[in-house]
Amino acid sequence: MFTGGKLMSEAHSTELAREPADGGPAGAQSVSRGGQNIAQEVKRRRTFAIISHPDAGKTTLTEKLLLFAGAIQIAGSVKARKATRYATSDWMEIEKQRGISVASSVMQIEYRDCVINLLDTPGHQDFSEDTYRVLTAVDAALMVIDAANGVESQTLRLLEVCRARNTPIITFINKLDREVKDPLNVVDEIEQVLKLTAVPFTWPVGVGKRFAGVFDLRKDQMRLFKAGSDRLAEELDEMHGLDHPAYEERFGAELAQARQEIELVRGASPAFDQGEFLAGRQTPVFFGSAINNFGVREVLDALVDLAPAPNPRPAIQRNVEPEEEAFSGVVFKVQANMDPAHRDRIAFVRICSGRFDRGMRLKICRTGKDIRTSSAMSFLSQRRELLEEAYPGDIIGLPNHGLLQLGDTLTEGEKLQFTGLPFFAPEVFQVVEVVDPMRAKQLRMGLVQLGEEGAIQVFRPHDGGSLLLGAIGNLQFEVVAHRLRHEYGVDARLVPSKYRLARWITADDADELKRFIAFNKHRVAFDVVDAPTFLATYPTELGLSERWKSIRFHALREHAGLIFQSGLNG
Repeated sequence: MFTGGKLMSEAHSTELAREPADGGPAGAQSVSRGGQNIAQEVKRRRTFAIISHPDAGKTTLTEKLLLFAGAIQIAGSVKARKATRYATSDWMEIEKQRGISVASSVMQIEYRDCVINLLDTPGHQDFSEDTYRVLTAVDAALMVIDAANGVESQTLRLLEVCRARNTPIITFINKLDREVKDPLNVVDEIEQVLKLTAVPFTWPVGVGKRFAGVFDLRKDQMRLFKAGSDRLAEELDEMHGLDHPAYEERFGAELAQARQEIELVRGASPAFDQGEFLAGRQTPVFFGSAINNFGVREVLDALVDLAPAPNPRPAIQRNVEPEEEAFSGVVFKVQANMDPAHRDRIAFVRICSGRFDRGMRLKICRTGKDIRTSSAMSFLSQRRELLEEAYPGDIIGLPNHGLLQLGDTLTEGEKLQFTGLPFFAPEVFQVVEVVDPMRAKQLRMGLVQLGEEGAIQVFRPHDGGSLLLGAIGNLQFEVVAHRLRHEYGVDARLVPSKYRLARWITADDADELKRFIAFNKHRVAFDVVDAPTFLATYPTELGLSERWKSIRFHALREHAGLIFQSGLNG
């Protein structure tokens, strides 16, 4: 499944090289390390994220995809929590206790001679920043919709992020074994609410207790439903067409209704257009029940057959083609304490071009420092293995002690900066204080590390005093308090802050920015990368921009070089 050697259970620190990297710009002009091999490996890669509203069955589907690909032998579904089995992709202690995903997980599997990099994202909107950043690292998305609830709010938010990047989307309508909405209405919601052209590839025959199976519209084939236990079921019965004599007696009214719906769908749905799909305007739709292993194989096949291989990635300097021989990659996620016993810190790197070889020396473009990669690893959630090589589309982990930050670009020497990794202005704030003053050092270290990984935004007030935490939602504070207690041994007191709004501030004139900060130092703080931030209790306080014409307020920033997008006032 992986290309590595022994199972990694410890985090080995990454070595900082003393010598500068050789050479200048790399790009496509570098010395060949097997360009043809790189192109072949790129074609084999599929990198996608699973997105959904909470409780749509996303994590269950993730488990079953791993099961059908042969990556695991038993699925740790949420039903088995009392038996101490947990979802493979939920590895944090709080995830096991609460039954929710609060951090993105990375898994690599092989299926049909393709290497699939699967990223499971948090469904809860309070952790949407982590999900947004993960979506910048993938080439496609698998959208899971609860057939009982249809399109929900978080699905719409995530879809907007995908649309901004023209990310192709495959749709899986889940939980057909329960009492759900009319399938025609769910498909209509996809088109009306999400503004996607839906092209059903399969169609259900009955729902709930009457769920008989799905009809494959492209193969003219019926797949009969068998309620599966939490293990890989035997091959499902398959029968061609809808006119088999046994159908009438077995399915009755459900069959007659399905025939009408299928006739309507075939007449009303456009033909599948690969170009429209790759542009993010058309989505193939599949129906099933992940908890019962039904419809999962069809989704896996669709990922191999329809999802794109790795695409070119935009950098400030140029577009980077995946087939280029020189290595480049971007850090889209940092995770502290995946192995709490060793206080490890893993940077997740999406490879954008070239071939990665373990031990190769790479340059961190932000700092100009070199980093060695002898402990690079691949993942199956928290399980890790040393890897020897990897290719564009793959996700690799680099253990380090603070050298790498979100948004960092790694190359063999060329100065590049990949773009598009978002940080959003927080919407709720709390002041953090340590209960035991003797643990103040551990508190600060924990908050710095959690801030660097993006779990929370940490602000250091200009005038000193207690650190300020900013988040998208209150559940983030609960998770941070839990992790401080269990991973850093610190009991923290979190109390509401008077602030209700934050905006990063920039100006073309550096001296003018310094004067603004000095004049407003009582409501200016610095975030984890020392970006100055204006804190406000009321939105009207942003009216300061009228008196300081050259000061710009930003609701969104990118890490790279403190490039700010969407200079929003208000």
